Formats: sequence, C-alpha cells, structure tokens
Amino acid sequence: MTATDRSLELINTAAQAAADKLAHDVIAYDVSDVLSITDAFLLASAPSDRQVKSIVDEIEERLLKELGAKPVRREGDRDARWILLDYVDIVVHVQHSEERVFYALERLWKDCPEIELPTDAKATRGKAEEHAKLKAAEDEAELGEEWR
Repeated sequence: MTATDRSLELINTAAQAAADKLAHDVIAYDVSDVLSITDAFLLASAPSDRQVKSIVDEIEERLLKELGAKPVRREGDRDARWILLDYVDIVVHVQHSEERVFYALERLWKDCPEIELPTDAKATRGKAEEHAKLKAAEDEAELGEEWR
C-alpha cells in the first residue's frame, strides 16, 4: 500500500508552506505500510516557539485555502514546542529544534519510504545544523566579550 494521491497533494502543499515560513529540515515519510491510521508524516522544525507557531498557522491556512482541508485535531499549541496537525490522511509535526533532536522522529520512520517534496522544501535540509553553528558562534563571541 502506498500513500494516496490526496495524501501526497496535502504533503506537498504543507511542505511548501513550511518552507515558505523558513522551516528547517522538512521531510516526509510514507507510513501507509506500517500504520493504518494515516498515510504520511511531515516533519519540520524551527529555532523558536514563535516560528513553530507561524509555520503551523501557514500550513493550516494554506491547506484550507488551496485544498479545502481542515485538521481534525491540533495539539501542542500552548507551549508551541511541538505542534501536531492531524488531517487523517496525513499528520504534520512541527517541532522546536531542541525537541526535534531529542525525539528524533526520523529514527522511528527511517525504514519508511521518503516522499519526494518540492524543491523549496528540500532546500531546508541542514538548516537546523547551520542555525545551531551560527548560534554557538554568536554565544561564544558574546561570552568572549563579557570576559574582556
């Protein structure tokens, strides 16, 4: 069994929306062979709670406007560290970068086929690592200035 055309359409629209809001490391998996409750997972992350919420809002708005899809469930809004949108056909996970590293959902689904995403979404790969290096360099520079 593979993800339906509708699921792929939802995934691609959601991935593009996430990329447009500067999400990091957008990836999707076809989980239809191992789960009966959904066809696909979309994973994305961001370095701040505010950006996580912004990405989720954009995905939700774009799926409603372009495809008429509303989530049946939205969880995690309060802390905005990991927000889940359940569209039945797909489940979208947008996590704060720290949660993404800690929970490592990619390890759970690595045996599932990866879904081909739009070019903009693929270009987000490695952005979390780049951001972490920049942040570490900034923190180090700040620390150095404090000691002067």
